[in-house]
Amino acid sequence: MISLFGKPEKVEPSLLERLKASVSKTKAALSESVENIFLGERKIDPALLKKLETALLSADLGVKPTREILDAVREKLDRNALSDAGQLKSEIKSHIVRILTMSESELSDGTGGNPIRTPAKNPASSPNGSGPRVIFIVGVNGAGKTTSIGKLANRLRQEGLSVVLCAADTFRAAAVEQLEIWAKRNGIDVIKQKSGADPAAVVYDAMAAAKARGADAVIVDTAGRLHTKSNLMAELEKMKRTAAKVIPGAPHDVLLVLDATTGQNGLAQAREFTSAVTVTGIILTKLDGTAKGGIVVAIARELGLPIRFVGTGEQINDMVPFDAETYANSLFD
Repeated sequence: MISLFGKPEKVEPSLLERLKASVSKTKAALSESVENIFLGERKIDPALLKKLETALLSADLGVKPTREILDAVREKLDRNALSDAGQLKSEIKSHIVRILTMSESELSDGTGGNPIRTPAKNPASSPNGSGPRVIFIVGVNGAGKTTSIGKLANRLRQEGLSVVLCAADTFRAAAVEQLEIWAKRNGIDVIKQKSGADPAAVVYDAMAAAKARGADAVIVDTAGRLHTKSNLMAELEKMKRTAAKVIPGAPHDVLLVLDATTGQNGLAQAREFTSAVTVTGIILTKLDGTAKGGIVVAIARELGLPIRFVGTGEQINDMVPFDAETYANSLFD
């Protein structure tokens, strides 16, 4: 497992178990559907495949991934390589893993590396060594951005990195206060201005402060933007340009926070954001609260965006690195 900063990360079994727990509702819906498909059936026929298609779509895997899985199943059937539920599950799992790992490779930097990896000699710095690594957190209202920022800051601190938070959500009255609560829990600083201030000005101050202090990372909290509001998207572009003036190449990561319970609406949000800004990865929240966790696969297939982290609860440690193999196995094992 590679962390946000490219450092090899030891993932404890308990973290993997938490990822499994977070997809338990999706597992119940999908795996049990596959089992039920085979009740009273002696062979896989067109009627059975139709039931499988319905099960996959109901879990929000998306039209394209579902079609690809069914095509793969049919190909195996033609070769008499599928005959029971266990083999069918194995085929579905392997295809899900292929989709999720493809999203990683398609976003590589051309050198075969992870797109959010930093140089091994100084993993805490920005890619060109000119200052802190800058991480923008974007998403719509209610997706869980502020909470995700607090959890991400905690993970980076556990790696021994110093972090500065930037309160660039100057529109929502309680946004700065909520960010300050998470900063206090993490023992880190927040750069802020008064309510209603220009978000780009706050970004400028945060970049300058983090650079002066020799911080390893800056996490920027942006306003919860309705993905249909082009003026707010334009403002986000202004914030990115401002960050780059102080720290060349910034932002180095733009992580989109999506609420898993929104299903295909979340995919629509992701499309809008990626058309406006270069998103490098997804933080998926509330996966444990939905039976439609297949949205993970839909995002990876439709947009080529890797899932970086999954939120598993409200506490500061309730964020785990996403792992494709574990996710796929958890749906059926």
